[in-house]
Amino acid sequence: MKLDAITLEILNQKLTALTEEMCHILQRTGRTLYVKETADFCCAVADLQGRFFAYPKGIGVSGFVGLNALTAIQAVGEVAPGDVILTNDPWRSRGLATHLPDLQVLAPWFIDGELVAWGWAFLHASDVGGRVPSSISPTNSDIYQEGLQIPPVKLVRAGELNRDVMNILTANSRTPDAIAGDIQAMLAALNAGRDRLNRIVAQHGVTNVVQAQQDLQAYSAIRARQVLRRIPDGVYQFEDYLDDAAGSGLPVRLAITATFNDGNVHLDFTGSDAQVAAAINIPSHGDPHAWLTLRILALVCTLDKSVPLNAGLLAPVTLFAPAGSLVNPHYPAAVGVRHAAAVRVNDLLNGLLGQPLPDVMPAASGGTIIPLVIAEVARNGREQNVQVIEPMVGGGGARWGRDGIDGRDNSISNLANNPVEMVEAETHIEIRQYALRPGSAGAGQWRGGMGQQIRVRILQNDSTLLARGMERMLFQPWGVQGGQPGQSTTLTFNPDVAGGQPLGKIDLLSVNAGDEVLLQTPGGGGWGDPFKRDALAVQNDVDNHLLSHADAAQHYGVVLTDHGIDAAATAALRSQARAASSSFGAARENWQTLFEGDLLTRLNQLLYPLSPAERQRHRSAVFAAALAQLPADFPRSTSPAIATARQAFSAALRALESELSASITSIPGDGHAPVK
Repeated sequence: MKLDAITLEILNQKLTALTEEMCHILQRTGRTLYVKETADFCCAVADLQGRFFAYPKGIGVSGFVGLNALTAIQAVGEVAPGDVILTNDPWRSRGLATHLPDLQVLAPWFIDGELVAWGWAFLHASDVGGRVPSSISPTNSDIYQEGLQIPPVKLVRAGELNRDVMNILTANSRTPDAIAGDIQAMLAALNAGRDRLNRIVAQHGVTNVVQAQQDLQAYSAIRARQVLRRIPDGVYQFEDYLDDAAGSGLPVRLAITATFNDGNVHLDFTGSDAQVAAAINIPSHGDPHAWLTLRILALVCTLDKSVPLNAGLLAPVTLFAPAGSLVNPHYPAAVGVRHAAAVRVNDLLNGLLGQPLPDVMPAASGGTIIPLVIAEVARNGREQNVQVIEPMVGGGGARWGRDGIDGRDNSISNLANNPVEMVEAETHIEIRQYALRPGSAGAGQWRGGMGQQIRVRILQNDSTLLARGMERMLFQPWGVQGGQPGQSTTLTFNPDVAGGQPLGKIDLLSVNAGDEVLLQTPGGGGWGDPFKRDALAVQNDVDNHLLSHADAAQHYGVVLTDHGIDAAATAALRSQARAASSSFGAARENWQTLFEGDLLTRLNQLLYPLSPAERQRHRSAVFAAALAQLPADFPRSTSPAIATARQAFSAALRALESELSASITSIPGDGHAPVK
């Protein structure tokens, strides 16, 4: 029997408070900067089907509310009071873990001998082994390079820690003490959550608490559909790009078609690129996974700020992600930098939703999250100090009536920044500058948010810097409604030495005492015609050293003197005819001029069923036929030969279709459709 509205709301508040109390305990007892400062962790309570019905609102990673724990729960068989399951395996947990450093723990919570719920906690560990310090490298080609894979196992049995499991885990980590401490913090959080649930049950009864699990999710689903009904029924499409697959040189396409019908939405990722031999694949298993649906969740929670946060919010969403694609790869794909693709999926949905909701959805945010990592060799030579210096993000996208947020990305990340003092206390580096990046925002009637910049000086020899997830170095964060794109990501080595050495995407950068690195992230895209921006707002940005006088005139048509705005010169400049400019930036315009979306979809549908080696060989050959006609730095620049290149691409695609069709039909059949 459903609960009455008042009882349901009381239980919602108490259960939410339970999860937030767990999170605070985890954060206060965690060992690493990425836990206790950045807050890359979360806690929740799941029902017996593995769905989260209680989730924190004010602390922790908010986007994982749609994860499902059922596969991990079922993998261990019978459970008893005091047991705790541990896993980090994206495949054997069916996407509960999404890369190996995310350690997941699950505890069955019994009341009077009856299993009534599951406590859950996760955190991002500093190192779980693998090829590189911190375990995450964009150039990893399979998951075996990414560290220790832990299938769902019992870390704790009837209250007793399984030392064998802990010994295996710590023996494979470069930071054994840190990882052991972080696990103890998660166990403490689970214990606190169990005790708090017992107190809630003592007051409200186990029947009401169990009933609330389903009622809360059903209620959130109703509220979510009410929001989604604001989107006119119909079919919408969008595409966006990652710069490349870990420096491979070929951009990676993500495409989506969304069908809205009476508050329900079906997302179809057909046309997205096939999985790659790099660490940017998303292990969604073809489900409406958190990394593929987060923008829908954000839309609902933005337009209905009081809706309970639980798995029911995604009940209106169904999804198709082609097997073998970047968003549904086959084992053993590398997934360590899956957040880079997840950010672009967020941009994908953002652009799509902006078509029916132009006054609600913003321009693209900075579109990159770059955990800048330092790995230092300890004096004993055995352990390493591996710490995230900062999770660098870009600026927020502008929206109607509001500038983008400076230095904060309004996409998938609600991670906190690390205090400079704490970073310098726990590492051998000096942060010489941590600031907004002037001039990085996309111009618009409402400008994008400024990106960030950090300048790091190394104080110890034989150190290593890692910067995973570097994106938007080629394709800029796009603007909308005439707004301009934000500036691209840049990375510069020793910027004071002959102007510095520009770096592309890095994997492992060896550095020594005295070396410096400057990382600058993109600004968000602008919204609306920049020449319609309030001239006083432009002056304010100049006064705050976020914009130069020259940029004010060039991008906004505002002429400033030592005495303020020159109204006559500004009016004259704004009245002049202007050349048309792209909201997507020149590189993306050039790329899409050559490679039509329908042809790319046809190519990807050919590649999905193939082996990794076949995919790479055929994809490279088809693109090479076109790119051979163009400058080496295409798409940054182009040439009149682009029409010839487009014909060459189409011809190469037709040839591949014929080749693969012939190879399939040549396979002996058994009366059924042949399978490649």
